[in-house]
Amino acid sequence: MRESVFLVDDDADVRDAVRFLLATEGLHVQAFSSPAEILEFITPEHGGCLLLDVRLPEMNGLELQEALRHRGIQLPIVFISGHGDIPMAVRAINAGALDFVEKPFNDDLLLEKVNNALEISRTNREHEGSRRDIEDRVASLTPREREVMEGILQGKLNKVIAYDLGVSVRTVEVHRAHVLEKLAARNTSDMVRLVLSTESYRNWLL
Repeated sequence: MRESVFLVDDDADVRDAVRFLLATEGLHVQAFSSPAEILEFITPEHGGCLLLDVRLPEMNGLELQEALRHRGIQLPIVFISGHGDIPMAVRAINAGALDFVEKPFNDDLLLEKVNNALEISRTNREHEGSRRDIEDRVASLTPREREVMEGILQGKLNKVIAYDLGVSVRTVEVHRAHVLEKLAARNTSDMVRLVLSTESYRNWLL
């Protein structure tokens, strides 16, 4: 799906000006006049960033930020704020927004913040793809391979894992090799790092 800058501002002149500015830089812009419009359109599969006015009809920027998060929309957010809206923009950053730019904004500053947000979005999506890949690899393990892997995560020696599972040390060694192969891990340390980076095992040893 094409990367976009999702702009929400109820001022048509601002929407036109920002769309033109970003288009001159080769950026694809999807503009909306209200929170309801973007909430009806955007999905977690969309890539890019969000450029939101703090003061919007129906709900303010903070409320829209929360509504988007509720729907699993994790794109970086840059807020557009008037001078009197700066405290609200700061609260939005404390709630997870990336940055804000004050009206009337400097074109170069706005482009800098948008490009920074897009770069962060690309990095996040790459990491998310990598995490999903690791989750899929862990899910491909057989129940016995998973038991051996969990023994390794606990720092147990092969002979201890073998005793716990009632199998031979050789069987544990074979399963251990299969785990490393399926997870595409270079060694045991690499395997532990990969497994503990997943949602399933992130807090497993706590």
